[in-house]
Amino acid sequence: MENCKKASSLRWGILRRALISSRSSTNSDEHSKTSVKSISRKANQGFGLIPFHLVDDGQLKLEGLTYSSLQKAKEACVCYTLPNQSTTKLFLFQRVDNSANLDDFRICNTYDIDNTGLVCSWPSEEVLAYYCLSQLDIFRSKKVIELGSGYGLAGLLIAAVTEALEVVISDGNPQVVDYIQRNINANSSVFGTTKVKSMMLHWNQEELLDVSNSFDIIVASDCTFFKEFHRGLVQSVKCLLKKEGPSEAIFLGPKRGNSLVDFLKEVEKGGLQFTVDEIYDPEIWRRHESFVNNDATWPNYEKDHCYPLLVKITL
Repeated sequence: MENCKKASSLRWGILRRALISSRSSTNSDEHSKTSVKSISRKANQGFGLIPFHLVDDGQLKLEGLTYSSLQKAKEACVCYTLPNQSTTKLFLFQRVDNSANLDDFRICNTYDIDNTGLVCSWPSEEVLAYYCLSQLDIFRSKKVIELGSGYGLAGLLIAAVTEALEVVISDGNPQVVDYIQRNINANSSVFGTTKVKSMMLHWNQEELLDVSNSFDIIVASDCTFFKEFHRGLVQSVKCLLKKEGPSEAIFLGPKRGNSLVDFLKEVEKGGLQFTVDEIYDPEIWRRHESFVNNDATWPNYEKDHCYPLLVKITL
């Protein structure tokens, strides 16, 4: 009977595991974990495009980075080494797996936002960061904003290596924005003359008036899954992009059923132009094909839910 469980009930198991302390785990809960793995498409290593490792206490001290003993119990620091930029490393503080708490959901309800930015650095964010590495020239001397940034890997990379004029790394979740600011502080030595700041930014027109018509480039990853935010996201793009001179929004995200298609319909309704590319980088495509052919490093990989398409939006 257990094998007949619906995917929806197993996904509730993911939430249950996040809220119950590991000290209360039982043998039956271990069996539940096995069932959860059979439906989860979360990747431990993602596409493996940007090497990273967990930072130990010794390296933290060497880099002049610290967190309190209370923070250490629920947080980790991850070091990313940028391909072809071997001397440039980025340090990101983030939550450890399964450390969600009820206060997280209270904040989600208060601010009408989702909690995915606290879960992990998602694969599409890694792909966006890697893609930006191959497009360094388009960011030079430009004002850039990342929407729905999570821990901010792509925005931090743009700030570190592209010689952008300004990079704003934003999210609608105040807890996530706190992490973004900490990660900006942790990496400030590699930004050169680029101005970098965090911003609490919900996708609605009213909150964007102070920064309207300000940015040459918008970047975002995995931001089109929640259909209730589509209209606000499109209005944000229209409001934020500069009206004079070339400007564009670069989105990366999987189809996920019809969510991406519905978002693009909203883009059309908003009077914006867009293009969609499936094969936009040979290395990303090669790794995708490897996962499709049952590479064991990403169980349950499925193109519709895991492979990000490249969407470019212009006014």
